[in-house]
Amino acid sequence: MAASAEKVADTVIVGSYVEMETEGKPKSVKSKLSKFFWDGGSAYDAWFSCASNQVAQVLLTLPYSFSQLGMLSGILFQLFYGLLGSWTAYLISSLYVEYRTRKEREKVDFRNHVIQWFEVLDGLLGKHWRNVGLAFNCTFLLFGSVIQLIACASNIYYINDNLDKRTWTYIFGACCATTVFIPSFHNYRVWSFLGLVMTTYTAWYLTIASFLHGQVEGVKHSGPTKLVLYFTGATNILYTFGGHAVTVEIMHAMWKPQKFKAIYLYATLYVLTLTLPSASAVYWAFGDMLLNHSNAFSLLPKSPFRDMAVILMLIHQFITFGFACTPLYFVWEKAIGMHECKSLCKRAAARLPVVIPIWFLAIIFPFFGPINSTVGSLLVSFTVYIIPALAHIFTYKSAAARENAVERPPRFLGGWIGSYTINVFVVVWVFVVGFGFGGWASITNFVHQIDTFGLFTKCYQCPPPPPPMVFNTTSAPAPIHHPHPHRP
Repeated sequence: MAASAEKVADTVIVGSYVEMETEGKPKSVKSKLSKFFWDGGSAYDAWFSCASNQVAQVLLTLPYSFSQLGMLSGILFQLFYGLLGSWTAYLISSLYVEYRTRKEREKVDFRNHVIQWFEVLDGLLGKHWRNVGLAFNCTFLLFGSVIQLIACASNIYYINDNLDKRTWTYIFGACCATTVFIPSFHNYRVWSFLGLVMTTYTAWYLTIASFLHGQVEGVKHSGPTKLVLYFTGATNILYTFGGHAVTVEIMHAMWKPQKFKAIYLYATLYVLTLTLPSASAVYWAFGDMLLNHSNAFSLLPKSPFRDMAVILMLIHQFITFGFACTPLYFVWEKAIGMHECKSLCKRAAARLPVVIPIWFLAIIFPFFGPINSTVGSLLVSFTVYIIPALAHIFTYKSAAARENAVERPPRFLGGWIGSYTINVFVVVWVFVVGFGFGGWASITNFVHQIDTFGLFTKCYQCPPPPPPMVFNTTSAPAPIHHPHPHRP
């Protein structure tokens, strides 16, 4: 029965999604070249998209999390949440395949329509699940876009500090708004590849530069010292491996979505080769200094290699902004009835209002680092951990649903009983540790940042300006003035 169901999935789900393409015309060299760079739908494209999207600006805040957690806890939490994230990404992918297979058996055509997570929940579990999933997903992706914008301003400041970070946020907000012209994840092929190259360079720059710099004089590695800091660091790592809120959109852009299964796990394994060495090396070199420097660039000496890393991360953050914002564009298009419009320019114009609140929120809360933990505990915990695990449990709670499932849980994990056990563990752990303790810690830290720097702060964690030069007028007696006798 499992084999026949899988065969049905293979025959039904063939990736019929085609957007803004011209069919039935002979392909010129130009069109073939355009397709090579622009039209991605293979398993490799999905892997690049997952790996590139999973680690972006958070690469620069993980050393900060290590200073809060300590070296051992930092490494263990990365491994743990990497596996947890891979499991829930697998759940999302299996629910997507289930939903799409059912719909395509009913002859539903998804041409020029991108399936999204809230639609999967609606089709499998009803409108209440849809509403909850839509609220959490949109809010998380909104703040995910905000974080990328904040990171752009934070990074460029280390190359050019003639402008404050708030001004740089204005500038990069306008730059990131150009992502409205990228139709879908189908068109991120070259960007995903370049994005992963950029984060790979940055991660190894952080690692090598930290070892060459060596440990600062009197370096201390005292973490963990406070529960607030400990759980704040843990929720930042929860956020790091919670980048699969766009899993459904990435799968929908694939020619054969059923091949996604373990792609996110493979992407996570590669990402760990970047995050573990870089975070460990920077924390080894600078220790507790990182507690007051959430951006790793701020402690490394200025050099052409650091400038290159900053520039590459800026470009990558533009790409990741697009990854986070594109699902929001889709939701907005569907709300105003523009989603199936074939004019790219009309859709781009319709998408622009989505960027405005992102721009505004980045100016209000420019707290690079602490905002990651807050978003991780309050939004990521539900969006990509708790809701997918519960949705999988309730979708297959009946014997008939399990018998007719398109995608069955792996046997080596215990089949349905094993998946149910893992899902319950995910829900309990993330709710108690991620949302409960993590929420308390991250909100406490976030409020502390507001009290310290204030909302709309002009330049978050910028070094204070040098004091004005004051001439010492008391060190020498003033010269005696002798009047000229011949002057009237």
